[in-house]
Amino acid sequence: MPGPHRPVGSITRGTTNPNRLRRCDRWLAGPQAGRLRRSTTPPIVVDLGYGASPVTAVELHERLRRVRPDVQVVGIEIDPERVAAARPLERAGLSFRRGGFEVPLGDGRRPTVVRAFNVLRQYDEAEVAGAWAQLRTRLAPGGLIVDGTCDEVGRRAAWVAVDEAGPVSLTISLRLRGLGRPSDVAERLPKALIHHNVPGEPIHAFLTDLDDAWARSAPHAGWGARQRFLAAAADIAGRWPLADGPSRWRLGEMTVAWDAVAPVS
Repeated sequence: MPGPHRPVGSITRGTTNPNRLRRCDRWLAGPQAGRLRRSTTPPIVVDLGYGASPVTAVELHERLRRVRPDVQVVGIEIDPERVAAARPLERAGLSFRRGGFEVPLGDGRRPTVVRAFNVLRQYDEAEVAGAWAQLRTRLAPGGLIVDGTCDEVGRRAAWVAVDEAGPVSLTISLRLRGLGRPSDVAERLPKALIHHNVPGEPIHAFLTDLDDAWARSAPHAGWGARQRFLAAAADIAGRWPLADGPSRWRLGEMTVAWDAVAPVS
């Protein structure tokens, strides 16, 4: 077991790119903006395991302060060299510190949001539940964990939202131009789901149904991929508990209740 001052977790590969997490940032600044606005004190948003470059934390701060100007974004990394490299970029509302899943903010502070992207993907599936449980103990009331994965340039992304009680939803977000089929996101499913995309599992049924709806919506392609995706989403909305609607679907984004896609084995 780690000592009391040793960060909890392992150093990840650290791969990152500018704008890689823009889809999740857009979701946090959109449907989740109320979490930030409701806070009676400056809300804290943690970019956990931001990687070899602090660019995603810098971008997160830029985007969220449009919603809540006093937001405090804290980039947390286990690797002390990554933290040292990021510190020259600190400014009002943006800071960096060493740590892991224990989320060491000090002074009893608790985050409203913990975003951990492309972090748990590098762990064993059996470790996911424990990581979620530890992060949940650190959340402020009404807080949220975002455990996600995306491709190297952020064109395909998927994330699980976890609140104080447990996982709530799965969101997929796709660049629609050039999309072959929605299930192309399968290789970027979060660790809790990626090994369950097989027949008999709910996530496989969901992606298969979405692909079928995408195929049936081919006539809409004449008006563009956005209209085709809107039609496909409307098609499956009667069969799956979608938590959003056309304003998000038109972005290539779709959120479904966790209970509908959670692993059964």
